[in-house]
Amino acid sequence: MARRPDPELDRHLDELPPELRWREWMRRIEAVLFASATPVAREDLARVVGDVSVDLLIADLAAELADRPYDVARIGSGWMLRTRPAYAPAIRTAADLGEARLELSEIETAVLAAIAWHQPISRDGLKEIFAQEISRDLLGRLSARGLIATGPREPRRGAPHSFVTTDLFLASYDLQSLADLPEMGEEG
Repeated sequence: MARRPDPELDRHLDELPPELRWREWMRRIEAVLFASATPVAREDLARVVGDVSVDLLIADLAAELADRPYDVARIGSGWMLRTRPAYAPAIRTAADLGEARLELSEIETAVLAAIAWHQPISRDGLKEIFAQEISRDLLGRLSARGLIATGPREPRRGAPHSFVTTDLFLASYDLQSLADLPEMGEEG
């Protein structure tokens, strides 16, 4: 869903000297990332800066945040601000979260792992892996939590839906991309 830039927003900042322009563009990117609970795509970030490299702005922002308790993380095809793992105990204590984690049953975890490693995969593909039907309810729970989404339909009779993991899956498991998944059978 493409949005148009706000006509009031001066993307190019021509009235500022170049060094101040760059700093302002970095601040804009930081503000957008701060305000978003989900990864923000390059195209969305490009709408708030001039005709400059979003990747270079992100790199400079990441360098500036090096001594901060949070950083810029690449998640799938976008970026988001995340607190560094070293601060998780302080956050859990202050928010009284205890050991709140992504709580999944053993079968939900196994199905999620199978989808991650074999995506896109249909229910029939999951049945082959687990030697049993995987219920629509289980897949619905993973989907409701935002961990999986429907993928392309399989090119066969009935064209069943397939399933893929989401950017929230990547963020939940501290992965930048699926390439960061451990090898199957590797303990983590």
